[in-house]
Amino acid sequence: MGVSDVLPRSRRRTRRRAPRRSVTGVVVGVVVLGVGAAATAGVVTVLRSLDDAAEPVRCAAELDGTSWYLTPEQAGNAALVVGTSVQRGLPARAGTIGIATALQESRLVNIDHGDRDSLGLFQQRPSQGWGTPEQIMDPVYSTGAFYDGLVEVEGYEGLEVTVAAQAVQRSGFPDAYAQHETRARAWASALTGHSPGALTCTLPQAADDDPSGAAGAVELTELLMRDLGLPQGMTAQVEADATSSAVVVDATALPFDDAGRSGWAVAHWAVATASATGAVEVRAGDRVWTREEGAWSALPDGEDARPAGQVTVRLNSPEQPG
Repeated sequence: MGVSDVLPRSRRRTRRRAPRRSVTGVVVGVVVLGVGAAATAGVVTVLRSLDDAAEPVRCAAELDGTSWYLTPEQAGNAALVVGTSVQRGLPARAGTIGIATALQESRLVNIDHGDRDSLGLFQQRPSQGWGTPEQIMDPVYSTGAFYDGLVEVEGYEGLEVTVAAQAVQRSGFPDAYAQHETRARAWASALTGHSPGALTCTLPQAADDDPSGAAGAVELTELLMRDLGLPQGMTAQVEADATSSAVVVDATALPFDDAGRSGWAVAHWAVATASATGAVEVRAGDRVWTREEGAWSALPDGEDARPAGQVTVRLNSPEQPG
């Protein structure tokens, strides 16, 4: 019914991408119940099989010296779940509860099946008034519906995860959410900007058909708006020419009291969604994450750190002819 094992640390590769030019700028404005106990054993077995992979493809959030792993698909969904809580101005605890719930209900995967008529990330049932099947299969809608229920639970911020989740979900396995609390807390903490460099992904090298160019940068910006929103004063500027593209985000308008934390919330989001967006490099503060290395490292000598709250996400770009 959920994921309960920790996967091992990833192996890392190193190669530095050459710098790219930017020639145009466009500013984008403001936008915005259980699968069954038998599933748990199957999920754990599948995840354990990744332990032996020579070059595992996975993402990690580190908390107190321990790395908690998710697949890239799960990481992208975690970014949406936590991003939605940020958009709503909810505390990081809400993101922890949301991730733990989705891990238990669907393995944090937007599945089109479940117990009886349960569907989606949170295994919500049309017959119980959660919405139409089409609505529930929209992860934005289903995540919003979950938080609509959570904020009605009095004092949820101080409740145990399993109690808060059960108050919304009414699951037949009310104690099962607890097993995911630490993993969920690690991911919620990273995706709300705590602990710079705490979230990493080890991914295959970008493919030729990954998003690239100005169109790919616009797609990335649209996903950013979907997940985190662009509050008044927050901008995402597309920089692109024929061979390269990047999105430069000013995250200082996020609802945090620390520009650095806002920047790391966006930077960690960008890494968590890199498998979907084709991102190959993320820069925040004095650090850079690349697909080649799969980790955060210091900027090259002589390169200035990004201002607090500013993040640059560079996309896969086609090689120049010849």
